Amino acid sequence: MVLVNTDYITGKNLAILGLVKGSVVQAKHIGRDIMASFKTIVGGEIVGYTDLMNEARAIATHRMIEEARAMGADAVVNVRFVSAEVMQGCAEVIAYGTAAKYV
Repeated sequence: MVLVNTDYITGKNLAILGLVKGSVVQAKHIGRDIMASFKTIVGGEIVGYTDLMNEARAIATHRMIEEARAMGADAVVNVRFVSAEVMQGCAEVIAYGTAAKYV
């Protein structure tokens, strides 16, 4: 599956199939939370949260791809990611784009 953040793929004619999306809500692990609170004192990257968000983006992307495959897509164009705090300690990541088929 080809994923691009543009509305075209160079050299390909596309038939638009529709919107596809994937989402996941991830909760912080208590151990990550404790380490993060210490890190806010000294500053720097909170690696546990970076890993959490990277994992969430990967899951959301995979779910979006599966939805596109079910539609018979060859690619997803205009891929975007959105994240939001759903409640304290929980973040939602949504991957979305437009499923397309080569013509």
